[in-house]
Amino acid sequence: MAVAVRTVHAGKKHLAPDVAARLAEHLGEALTEREVDVLRLVAAGNRNRDISQRLLVSEETVKSYLKHISEKLRASNRTHALAIAIQRGIVQL
Repeated sequence: MAVAVRTVHAGKKHLAPDVAARLAEHLGEALTEREVDVLRLVAAGNRNRDISQRLLVSEETVKSYLKHISEKLRASNRTHALAIAIQRGIVQL
């Protein structure tokens, strides 16, 4: 606590380590508009084939989008990515 007071008194900013860690979780790359579209379609229960037909792209392109989304959100799979997106307000159900 004393360190925080000294830091702020010196004109600097202080964040508690747990708050800094939570903020860092959200500093990854932003999703593109198309990636958000894909997530919305996943949230609606669509399979990769359905998503590819709706977006007029190949199934491989959809898989690529999902891979990039998972990397950006640090998710282990599409369900985890969707859960993170909902939690962060990127996608609403």
